[in-house]
Amino acid sequence: MVHPNKAAQEAIERSSSLGRDAWHRLLKNKLAVASMVILTIMFVLCFVVAWFLKDPDAVDHSNKFASPSFAHPLGTEQLGRDVLSRILYGGQISILVALVATAVSVVIGIVYGAISGFVGGRIDALMMRIVDTLYAIPFLVLVILLQAVLDAYATESVGWIVENTGWDKNLVGRFANIVPLFIALGILGWLTLARITRTQVQALKKQEFVEAAVSLGLSPFRILFRHIVPNTIGPAIVYSTLTIPGFILTEAALSYLGLGVKAPNSSWGILIKEGANFLETQPMLLIMPSIFFSATLFALNFLGDGLRDALDVRSSKD
Repeated sequence: MVHPNKAAQEAIERSSSLGRDAWHRLLKNKLAVASMVILTIMFVLCFVVAWFLKDPDAVDHSNKFASPSFAHPLGTEQLGRDVLSRILYGGQISILVALVATAVSVVIGIVYGAISGFVGGRIDALMMRIVDTLYAIPFLVLVILLQAVLDAYATESVGWIVENTGWDKNLVGRFANIVPLFIALGILGWLTLARITRTQVQALKKQEFVEAAVSLGLSPFRILFRHIVPNTIGPAIVYSTLTIPGFILTEAALSYLGLGVKAPNSSWGILIKEGANFLETQPMLLIMPSIFFSATLFALNFLGDGLRDALDVRSSKD
């Protein structure tokens, strides 16, 4: 016979945490699980398999528009470059731009919104008016202007970095090419998250655990970033998964217009733009990058919806 206290202790140990409950609810969502599988495949293809393929910039004028073969699984394009390599390396740029920009926007949004909601009063009103003002300006216009300014500094810094570090000029140039886009998208993509975090903090700062922290004499900085902000991470995660596809789409739109990623780098947006020029004669140049692009966007959106439902505390009773 099991002792009652021991049985109760075992039951407590077996009880699920909120995180485990959310994970189980997420696994019940078939679309979210399928999305995780698709995203895993995309990451493996773009960041692992791509390294074993041909150089995406290797030009072969004697092999233009070649049909799919063992050497070129998806054929070649107008300059004889391998289509599969260009799609996977382009996916690296598109995904990295979205991930870095999202990370930048999440950090800024959480810090800005948390300070605004915690301090309150006139400072809160002023900070939110700044957000409202930035909301009134078209996002793409701000990104284009900010990127133009940052591009000038990035171009000037390439020579200095090469001279003082001895790094490869082509590598530094490729990296400097996309850093302005990282910053431009991230700096201007935090507005919605700031409002979400502000609302969360305003509700959390009235809770008993905050009053207990105040009574212990903890500093406002520690109370905010050690006790309150961690409780806003759930909504931030959901927002991030829904923001990443938006940044991928924005980068693709900018690259399609010739304002995003620049040569020798490429992205899915650039490949779609190039494929559109040969739509009537070589439709696969447009269709194949579009498939990768669309599959990633759909998977991220479905995963974001699944995480939103899984992290909803009202679902814990289901």
